[in-house]
Amino acid sequence: MPMAPSKPKLLIVEDDEGLCSQYRWAFPDYALLFAHARPQALALAHKEQPPVAIMDLGLPPDPDGVSEGFATLEALARQNPDMKVIVATSHGDRTHALRAIGNGAYDFCEKPADIDLLQTIVARALRLRDLEDENRRLAAGTGTSSPIKRIVTANESMLKVCRTVEKLATANVAVLLLGESGTGKEALARALHDLGPRARGPFVAINCGAIPENLLESELFGYERGAFTGAVKQTIGKIEAATKGTLFLDEIGDLPYQLQVKLLRFLQEQVIERVGGRTPISVDVRVVSATNMPLEEQVSGGRFRSDLFYRLNSVTVRIPPLRERPGDAGLLARFFLARFNHEFGRNLRGFADTAMAAINLHPWPGNVRELENRMKRAVVMGEGRLIEAIDLELEPVEPDADDLDLRAARNRAELEVLQKAIARSRGRLAHAAKLLGISRPTLYTLLEAHGLSVDSVNSAHADPEASAQNDSAPLHNMD
Repeated sequence: MPMAPSKPKLLIVEDDEGLCSQYRWAFPDYALLFAHARPQALALAHKEQPPVAIMDLGLPPDPDGVSEGFATLEALARQNPDMKVIVATSHGDRTHALRAIGNGAYDFCEKPADIDLLQTIVARALRLRDLEDENRRLAAGTGTSSPIKRIVTANESMLKVCRTVEKLATANVAVLLLGESGTGKEALARALHDLGPRARGPFVAINCGAIPENLLESELFGYERGAFTGAVKQTIGKIEAATKGTLFLDEIGDLPYQLQVKLLRFLQEQVIERVGGRTPISVDVRVVSATNMPLEEQVSGGRFRSDLFYRLNSVTVRIPPLRERPGDAGLLARFFLARFNHEFGRNLRGFADTAMAAINLHPWPGNVRELENRMKRAVVMGEGRLIEAIDLELEPVEPDADDLDLRAARNRAELEVLQKAIARSRGRLAHAAKLLGISRPTLYTLLEAHGLSVDSVNSAHADPEASAQNDSAPLHNMD
């Protein structure tokens, strides 16, 4: 009989027994840990490592002030920097609430607490902590539930692309990846290799646009000794080096026209000849190509051979730019923060509201690569506890007024949780309801309240491969 999943831990730092009883009633699905003062809170946080805490600022020996509360918050932040602390403040006391956020608290709630809102804040904090843990596992290379280890996304269109790549990995067909620079073409090409039967063979990549035209032929096909000045020994090319594995031809649209004929022959016959050689060499290679150019226009303009285009294009996978993946910029920014904090020995705690708003608003013409480079600089050069917009070389953006509306925030969080559960369960609503800890009728009611019909959910998950190939609108990480 399978073991029941353990309840997530929730630390309550509160000296009012009445409020403690209310928390017991409000959070039956959590393993509650109660502390009444700073020493007990620090001991429990160290021993149990709870992901989330709710903490009153009025703690003994200063129950009518906030000095002990802020001292406890600072001590918890030093001891458990990944824990999400939600502070409880007096009604209307935004000064202390904002000071707590600046000192590392995740969020705040006013007393007396709106239980529904507090439950949403705790659930959102727990979900963010889970995402951060998963992103750290990604950065450490230990894997994730996603089939594409190098891709960080919560966007449903990109998840469809990942599932399409997962399917195509086992099929020996030529795949053409279409996407702007920095969108994740090489990450997806590697996934096609790693998830397929050729995973134990080599993965060989060559950028057709980065090598001078007079050297590209010898790079691809190799050369014999004496084939040209400087050819002092026999050298195999990238195609031959990829035997029994995968050859990734990046920026295939830049391939010179005269080389397209020779590449076409290789694709048709799986045979090459080295430069200066006369002996046919059989090779067994899977070819994955990628470009940021509209190859159909290249073909119609006579700059790319149509027969080569169709050889490379058994299946096309379109990768959306970052600007067309709502929410992913913020998710990726948090991922890179965790990664670079670890890499450079920093302990930046998060993002100023104006920085996160700027991240979400910026169009990211360089896509994920641009975001990665800006985040690396911000982590290395940042001087405060939070990353500011100026650290990212972006203009600060004030969050929308709706972001300060508690009801709107609750609705956004609820919709986000619904979408994540549906995506993780791949549209199986019974499974999504189980993940959410609610009944299926309740899930249907929530879907209706947020304008999501059951039919639309089912159709969106019916055939991800077909959707990814046929949808010319944006369908994820870095090249």
